[in-house]
Amino acid sequence: MTRLTHDLSRPRPRLTYPEVGATRTPEALPVGYHHLRHSAVVGHGRAAFETAGEAVTTWRMHRASRARVRADADRAEPGVHLEVSLGAGPFRIGVPCSVIWTAYEENRIGFAYGTLRGHAECGEESFVVELEPDGTVRFTVTAFSRPAAWYTRLAGPVIPKLQHAYARLLGRTLERLVRE
Repeated sequence: MTRLTHDLSRPRPRLTYPEVGATRTPEALPVGYHHLRHSAVVGHGRAAFETAGEAVTTWRMHRASRARVRADADRAEPGVHLEVSLGAGPFRIGVPCSVIWTAYEENRIGFAYGTLRGHAECGEESFVVELEPDGTVRFTVTAFSRPAAWYTRLAGPVIPKLQHAYARLLGRTLERLVRE
């Protein structure tokens, strides 16, 4: 695993938006941002739920979706800093984030990360797996974001479409990991 290292004597970067933790209640996302909600069934039963939850919280889902993840911990916990990057070679774009909240509950596992300075967007995104009463395992991505860099402002409506495509890819990837 690639790890980030931090000098503990230096202050850690701050989040770039004020509505920290808003993805915990996805019914009331803050105004002034693009909202993303994507949900997919990824399996059935307790074993599928546990497998999916582990894949989400250990960065395995992101990595299996061809994202590079560098984190200062092996598992999502509040305060963990990470950089997720997509692309190849000189076209790889890395985005710094910090885990805001986690859920390690009987029927709900997941986390949210928020953007740090240097991220092309400003906002928060959560990745949650839930075991429904009928045994269905559902994966949900919830996000709110707005451009924070000139190139994301220039791209306009293309960015939300790319974000939704990535959320769908994560759902398909997680479903495959659960089947394996």
